[in-house]
Amino acid sequence: MLVTRQQFFPLRCDRPPFWESNQTAAHTSTLLGGLTMVHTCVVAGCRNRRTPGTTLSFYRFPRDPERKQRWIAAVNRAGWVPNDGSRLCSTHFISGKQVKNPRSPDYVPSVFTTAPMCPEMKEPGALENLDKQEARVEAANALLFLQGQGRPVVGERAKEKEQEAIVEESLSSSLSTDEDEDDECLSGSKKGRFSHTSDSQVNFDDILKALKKENQTLRESVEKMSLSESSLKNDAEKVRFYTGLPNYFVLETVMWLLAPHMDGMKTIKLSKFQQLLLTLMRLRLDLRNQDLAYRFGVKVSTVTRTVHQMVSIMSSTLVPTAVFWPSRAELRKNLPAALRSSHPDCAVIIDCFTVPFEEPVSRGNHQQQRAGTGCNVLKYLIGVAPQGVVTFVSRGALGNVSDKSLTEGCGLLCKLLPGDVVLASRDLDIADSVAARGARFKAAGSYQGDAQASSECSPPANASPDSTSVQRHVDKVISMVKQRYAMLTGPIESAFTSASERTSNLSTFDKIVQVACALNNLCISAAPLE
Repeated sequence: MLVTRQQFFPLRCDRPPFWESNQTAAHTSTLLGGLTMVHTCVVAGCRNRRTPGTTLSFYRFPRDPERKQRWIAAVNRAGWVPNDGSRLCSTHFISGKQVKNPRSPDYVPSVFTTAPMCPEMKEPGALENLDKQEARVEAANALLFLQGQGRPVVGERAKEKEQEAIVEESLSSSLSTDEDEDDECLSGSKKGRFSHTSDSQVNFDDILKALKKENQTLRESVEKMSLSESSLKNDAEKVRFYTGLPNYFVLETVMWLLAPHMDGMKTIKLSKFQQLLLTLMRLRLDLRNQDLAYRFGVKVSTVTRTVHQMVSIMSSTLVPTAVFWPSRAELRKNLPAALRSSHPDCAVIIDCFTVPFEEPVSRGNHQQQRAGTGCNVLKYLIGVAPQGVVTFVSRGALGNVSDKSLTEGCGLLCKLLPGDVVLASRDLDIADSVAARGARFKAAGSYQGDAQASSECSPPANASPDSTSVQRHVDKVISMVKQRYAMLTGPIESAFTSASERTSNLSTFDKIVQVACALNNLCISAAPLE
């Protein structure tokens, strides 16, 4: 007996047919879409798809932007962007499921060999497509029954109840999939949904606390190891080691003096403080430019440019402030007791020290540079006040220059006043030059050798007490400067021996020597002659 459409779907006169109701049609379409949606793994070459009874899990892409981008990068499909329906099967995770712990290897999919197909995962054939069409018709009957649009025939009632159960189970699974990132397999998804969510929430809180604690510990560790203002501020020993200055207050004062003159320096990666610190470390520890480039994360050219620029700024700003010739009244007011009786008019104690360099300096003619070993060093005249601070530093000259020529050409004599006494630990052959300025020169000792050589040997047995004390006084000041700034011990790199500016007769290393003496004067390091 044929059953007509009118008999199979009896209509109510007071409501339009279900295919004419926009609301009902939309609802039906949504439910049918949820029922017939088949998730296929988006990995290229993987044919796994979600079907009833599968043991595989299919995961939606994470909502967290960073993690989502890592998943997309792992899938490695050029120009591809996932949508709400994109899924990744569990075969691409080491443990067979995704893990929300960032420290787990399954936080991001990593297995991308050709994914094996499960026995139940096969390409749908013509018969399967026919079965799907029949399933859609049966699902429509069940949905119409639930909405009260029609009643199935008596012989089909048991079958419709079975379809209703399938629809409800499918809808529950679909909703669970949309709201949870872990798209578990269809079987049992509704059963353990809430308990799983609760457990993962508790674990997530614990993991979050642990990560915050670990992050704080790592921040403190990195901050302690870094070369920054905050890491040096409360660590005087670290300041002394890297800069030679006694504490952070002195370093901050130097920074305050130099900062207005550093505005023209364009270094993107280095702050003003880092530029100063880098330069002080270069002078203090004599580190190579490559080493400093690694420490500060910049190029070698940046280090070289920064050191040269900072030395020039410090030479023009810091040196006039810290290395200056005191007045006669100030000298006599604070004259040490050891000189008050013997040399009350002492204005300066002078001596020479030398610094070797790597290559011959381009000063003088070629024959002079090959004349002897004296041309392999730079020679400096240093003047020390009786109170232990450096008051004068000459520019460097080749080591074979005479003491008299160096003294007469460096500008020291112009600072002397009539009646001043110039002391030296040895005879520098400058008595006539000093006398021409109305001052007196007194050699406290009769033995030869500059301060660098004399610091390694003791004074002669017949030296007077004044001679011994003056010699040790000068040696102590010079050695103190060299100990603070190892770059002054040499050898000097050729890049520092040429004139740094056309308008200046000073090389970069001449400025470095002056800057080192200025920084030494800022320290609480006076070597009083007592």
